[in-house]
Amino acid sequence: MYCWGKASWTEFGITPKKDVNNGEKQYLNPFFSQKKIVRIACKCGIVALVKENGNGWVWMEDESGRQQKPQRKIKELILANEEKVHTLDCGKSYILVLSTTGKMFQWIIQSELPEVVRPKLMQTLCATGIIQVACGNRHSLALSKDGQLFTWGQNTNGQLGLGKGEPSKPSPQPLKSLSGIPLAQIAAGGDHSFAVSLSGAVFGWGRNHEGQLGLGDTTDRYQPTHVRALEFKNTGFISCGEEHTSILTKDGLVYTFGAGRFGQLGHNSTRNEVRPRLVAELWGKQVSQIACGSYHTLAFIPSSGKVYSFGRGEHGQLGNKKTINHIIPLPVKLPSEKRYSLVVDRIFAGEIQSFVLCSEKQDSQASEIVIPLKPGKRIARIDNSLMKKWIARSDPKSRNITKTEITTLFSSPACLNASFLSNNEHFRTTNEIAGLNMTSVREMFKTLSEHGLLFQVATAVQKNLLPSLNIAPAVGEALRVFLILPELIAILYTLDRSIADITAALADAIIRQKPRSRSLLKSFWMKLPVTFFERVVQIHHDASNEFILKQSGVSSAENSKLHMTLYVLRLLYNVNTKAGDRIPKSKFYIENIPLECVYSLLMYPCILDMKTKQHVLRADCEKLSNINDICCLQNNLLINRDTILRDTLLLLKQIDPIQYQWQLKVTFLNEPGEDAGGVQREFFSVITRELYKSAQEEFKLDEKSGLLWFISENHSEVYHSVGVLCGMALYNHCVADFHFPLALFKKLLKEKPTLEDLKELCPTEGGNLQKILDEDEDCVEDLYLDFTIQEHELVPNGKDIAVTKYNRKQYVDEYLDFVFNTSVKKQFEDFKEGFSKGCPSTMWRLFLPNELMAVLYGKHIIDWTELEKNARYDGYEPTDQTIMNFWTVFYELNEEKKKHFLAFLTGSDRVSVGGLRTRRIIIKDNGHQNPDDYFPDPCTCFLVLNLPNYSSIDILREKLLHAITCHEGFGTW
Repeated sequence: MYCWGKASWTEFGITPKKDVNNGEKQYLNPFFSQKKIVRIACKCGIVALVKENGNGWVWMEDESGRQQKPQRKIKELILANEEKVHTLDCGKSYILVLSTTGKMFQWIIQSELPEVVRPKLMQTLCATGIIQVACGNRHSLALSKDGQLFTWGQNTNGQLGLGKGEPSKPSPQPLKSLSGIPLAQIAAGGDHSFAVSLSGAVFGWGRNHEGQLGLGDTTDRYQPTHVRALEFKNTGFISCGEEHTSILTKDGLVYTFGAGRFGQLGHNSTRNEVRPRLVAELWGKQVSQIACGSYHTLAFIPSSGKVYSFGRGEHGQLGNKKTINHIIPLPVKLPSEKRYSLVVDRIFAGEIQSFVLCSEKQDSQASEIVIPLKPGKRIARIDNSLMKKWIARSDPKSRNITKTEITTLFSSPACLNASFLSNNEHFRTTNEIAGLNMTSVREMFKTLSEHGLLFQVATAVQKNLLPSLNIAPAVGEALRVFLILPELIAILYTLDRSIADITAALADAIIRQKPRSRSLLKSFWMKLPVTFFERVVQIHHDASNEFILKQSGVSSAENSKLHMTLYVLRLLYNVNTKAGDRIPKSKFYIENIPLECVYSLLMYPCILDMKTKQHVLRADCEKLSNINDICCLQNNLLINRDTILRDTLLLLKQIDPIQYQWQLKVTFLNEPGEDAGGVQREFFSVITRELYKSAQEEFKLDEKSGLLWFISENHSEVYHSVGVLCGMALYNHCVADFHFPLALFKKLLKEKPTLEDLKELCPTEGGNLQKILDEDEDCVEDLYLDFTIQEHELVPNGKDIAVTKYNRKQYVDEYLDFVFNTSVKKQFEDFKEGFSKGCPSTMWRLFLPNELMAVLYGKHIIDWTELEKNARYDGYEPTDQTIMNFWTVFYELNEEKKKHFLAFLTGSDRVSVGGLRTRRIIIKDNGHQNPDDYFPDPCTCFLVLNLPNYSSIDILREKLLHAITCHEGFGTW
């Protein structure tokens, strides 16, 4: 061992020896030839060290200045029950000793060293299994094997991280704000503290008057705060001085920050740094170790075997044989010893001392040695070697050990979050990357299941882990558990075990998360591979279905677990929609929900299939209209077929909005047909056709798409009236094609239209925008575009802003916003107001935009065979010649003629989204004496076709074609 700085070396037991070559002094530890020293702690005149055999020793400076014999100054540490020392650290008034079995001992420093130093066992930490310890001046940190961090001692500047106003704590307190984050290392400075996660996230708290927390200011922090300036720097190790901090990355880079008045930051200045700054003099040298003394810093570079020092040198602690400061890293020239070929193992820095532990180089040892960063034992985690041990244990005693280990690991969110990391990718854990190897997760649970260990895991998770999850973790590493556990539940489901309760517990933990954490989790879900995302959806779907079956008929207030799983299912649905439907929407549908349950679940429309939504809408509309029907209130429209558009728009202005709730009854002037549904169906079929014919007067009509949109300059009342008509059609269960694009229905349902919607509405315009996005980057400027459209500036000073490869996405977004929102804001609001009046039921909001569009517009592609399959007969049998002739003639018709027949029979040439299978027609023989003299006669309202029993197929064909060609009008036959 080499050491330098302030020390009475004789008292420390180190004998100066002359180098015969150059006369320099070298300091060799007398223990060198015995057991190797592996750990040193030094502060305020105390030096404590650990040898590789587990023996500990303490040396204390003689404050009186008297010279005493060395053997009186070096005292052995004796732990209770013959425990061996794993590591230790010291503050200004105490030494903490960690045994190899994870027990923590503390010794209060006395004025004189006793003959034997016997630290006392800290009973409060006995059951936790401590693996790391760090001491500040008067505060301490301890990390347990299950990932818990404990702090105690003085808290004047928040160095315990327990929150502002919290007093000092004499006994260890769990630091709950870092719960769940898998920590790799803890460190303590004078009055500040740090923790580093396995994926390199750095958290600092405590005194910050010199910027030693690296947060960009000099404000003290009373709780752990994420040092975002070190994000993605792959931090692997932290060392703290009195008022400065040094960071070592996995790539061998060194960053320092905090107090710099002695040059301890190594930036060729004595200026303080409030943010982490790269030590340029060490760049490219692949540093493998760092150590901070109170006001100086050491760094070791294995490729050259050199130790660099910088900072305060008043007591020779820089090893340069002088007592001056260094403001940049300079190499320490270690003495040579001919008898040995030495390599550096570890470096340590004390208050005003420095230490280098060396070992004899072996012949097979490479000249360049990279010392692994192992500040202490790591927290427990699940890996293949551990699982093999679990599987191999067969006797009852060892099986109990396995059970205990499983309970410990799967009760700890930190341990679970530390497992299954994806090689080095986890160092890039962000809002989108969770850093997990999900395949390993699935295989692990599958293996545990095959060996009968899965139920023990599930018990620990449900009973211990889920209730303990942190609701506001600082980084995404603590949220990995929410991606891991669905794989466990999915395997449980394959074992025919009920997953409802454990899924509800998982859902509850998700719901309890603070909004920022939940938002981060949604980002993880969005980037989760599809097969794993589908698993998350499936378990919440299956659990919800299980609860619905169990609790059919029970009020929603009593179904808290059901509502938890449904709430998360809705979150997942929104994530899926935002990601562009990575899995089909049908994966969220829960089929065959009892009707008595449906109305208590309407706040989760994602679980309702189209059929259920239509049922709810129809039932609600009928309920509203039936209430008024009892009072004989009807919304009567008397319309002249020849002036239908003008008459309708005029009448709509005169109608009191409350009338829209009443049952609609349409009468065509001079047509005595009574409206029982068929007349209104024809009314909407005719009015939409007439509206489309005159569309260019009030709407913008795209010739390629044939679709309508609002005219920004038009402030006519027609938009409100057309909105009313659309709402009325929906309210009265009529299908009618108003020729609006999907974008309109997106806006009604508060969804943002996209470029695809513009391509549908205006194929040429949308296609040109797509070309701008797809254009070769160097050619975008050649288009000579600016941020204007129709002489309107899309952004302030848009005419002066050219569209480039850097802002073209913004240009397209602003263009879409103008077309669909800004330019037609008043027009759309008028339409929306009218739509809400025309359809007083609010249940239309349950639908997706494409679903609402389909319900209103119906289907134009029709499976005509369904008409025959669902037909019923009155006075006929399916095998009668007239019936067979009818279907022969019907299938001879072209598509247009078939639609004419549909309009002739039902009043509309379109069918609802359920298709013709929802239309059951009746073909009836009225028993005419001379059937060949009559035409087919429809009863539109009830879907009855009065078909005379014609004598031949030719007469049937002639009469049917004439009837469907002249089908419009009621009471004319």
